[in-house]
Amino acid sequence: MRFFALLFCLFMADQVVAQTQREVGLELVLLADASGSIDAEELAFQRQGYALAMTDPQVLSAIENSLYGNVAVTYVEWASNTAVVVEWMIVDGMSSAQAFADALAGPPRQAYGSNAIGGALLDAKRLIERNDIVAPRAVIDFSGDSIRNSSGPSIAAAREEVLAAGITINALPILRPEDGRRAGANLEEEYSNRIIGGPGAFMVTAEGRDTFAGTVRRKLVLEISGRTPDHDKRAACCDGTKTHRLQ
Repeated sequence: MRFFALLFCLFMADQVVAQTQREVGLELVLLADASGSIDAEELAFQRQGYALAMTDPQVLSAIENSLYGNVAVTYVEWASNTAVVVEWMIVDGMSSAQAFADALAGPPRQAYGSNAIGGALLDAKRLIERNDIVAPRAVIDFSGDSIRNSSGPSIAAAREEVLAAGITINALPILRPEDGRRAGANLEEEYSNRIIGGPGAFMVTAEGRDTFAGTVRRKLVLEISGRTPDHDKRAACCDGTKTHRLQ
C-alpha cells in the first residue's frame, strides 16, 4: 500500500508542476555587455535600445504571428559576474512589452569588472534550465564589444555545454567607432567562429549608435519568428545591418 501511495504522491506532484509551468514559443536570454569597456552612458544606451526594440511594431507583429503568440524574455548584464536586470517576463502584446521596457530603466548597475564570457554563457544556460517555463526553442542572445575571457570557464568549454543542452547562441558584436576591432582580433570573425552555435544560429552586427535599436529590432524579429538572415535577405538589404549565418 505504501508503494502505491508513494506512486500516487509522485503522480500528483508531477501534475502540480505541470500546472504551474508556463508555456511559450521561445525562451530568450538577452545577455548584454556590462564589462569595463562599457561606461554608465553606454549601459543606459544599450538598455534603451532593447526597450525601443521590444516595443517596436515589427517585434510585436513577430510575437503575435508566432506559433504560441508569446515569448519569455529576461535581460541579463555580464562582466566578471552576471546580474539579472529584468526577471523572466512573458511578452504577448504591447502592454507586456511596455512593462518589460519600463523594467529595464530602473535597476542600478550590478555587473562589474573584466570579461567572463564563458561564465556568462553558463549562467544564461542555468536561467533557462531552472525557470518555470516550457518552450520548444531556447536562445541566448549574446552581445559584446570584445572576445577576451579574463576569468572563469573558457569560451569553448562553456559554448560546448550550452549547445549540448539544445540551446542556440546568437550574437550581436558591437563595433567601436574607431575601428570596430578589439583585443587584436576581427570581432565579427571571432564571434562567428567562437560564440554562435546551434540550429539556425546567426549574428547581427551593431555598427553604431544611430542604428543600434534597429539592429536589435531586426535580431529580435528573426529570433522570435525562427527565421535566419538567409531567409530574410530583403530585410537585410533594407535596414543597413550586417548579418552572418552559422555555416
